[in-house]
Amino acid sequence: MSYTHIFDSHAHYDDEAFDKDRKAVLAELPQKGICHLIDCGASLDGCKKAITLANQYSFIHAAVGIHPEEIGDSQTEWLPNLEQMLQHKEENKIAAVGEIGLDYHFPENPPREKQKAAFAAQLKLASHYGLPVIIHDREAHADTLELLQQYHPRGVVHCFSGSVEMMREVLKLGMYIGLGGAVTFKNAKKPLQVAAAVPLDRLLNETDCPYMAPVPCRGQRCDSSMIPHSAEVIAAARGISAQEVLDAGCKNAQELFGITQ
Repeated sequence: MSYTHIFDSHAHYDDEAFDKDRKAVLAELPQKGICHLIDCGASLDGCKKAITLANQYSFIHAAVGIHPEEIGDSQTEWLPNLEQMLQHKEENKIAAVGEIGLDYHFPENPPREKQKAAFAAQLKLASHYGLPVIIHDREAHADTLELLQQYHPRGVVHCFSGSVEMMREVLKLGMYIGLGGAVTFKNAKKPLQVAAAVPLDRLLNETDCPYMAPVPCRGQRCDSSMIPHSAEVIAAARGISAQEVLDAGCKNAQELFGITQ
């Protein structure tokens, strides 16, 4: 079945996984129902590439931010450059600050206090430039929620992996919940519970491509055309159609990111 109004709220087409065939992949997406996507930078180089892609394709908008695994030893290495990009947000087609947040999964990741400081600095930038944020939260639920409650940003917690209870706290802040391939995984108990419980007007669809390919595409390079697989699972959990999930996600993303075309 073919679907329309697919808005991929979190993609990484700047990733080297697309270096060999990026143009071909992106050229086909509108024919597959993708109306818009947000390409999220994770490093300074990734942010620059996201801006370039946004200016090459009418359906792509950029998000710029430094991922917690990429913050390095000092904010002075990247913060001034990030702010310079944001000073030209309109011409750079920047729709959000992201991907930013906390990641406590790997022991070799930067120290937690440095991560929190970098996260806070970027939340302040987003507020200053009037932009929503795209949040990465991996095994850092309590600290992520604490900082969100402190700074009250507009935005989305992407690839949401928290409980229904945490989801409700995020919703109280007026934020959105991003769901993608994880809802299709065999061990997807929490994401499925969230998929069933999140208000439809607070749901965003996403891929995190080239990562997080949904079932039945596990092991493949993910791209935005795979969103219907997760939308169908979300729809089944809610007792509605997948197109309703996609329509709502598109409307919500357009409102959050200020994209009207």
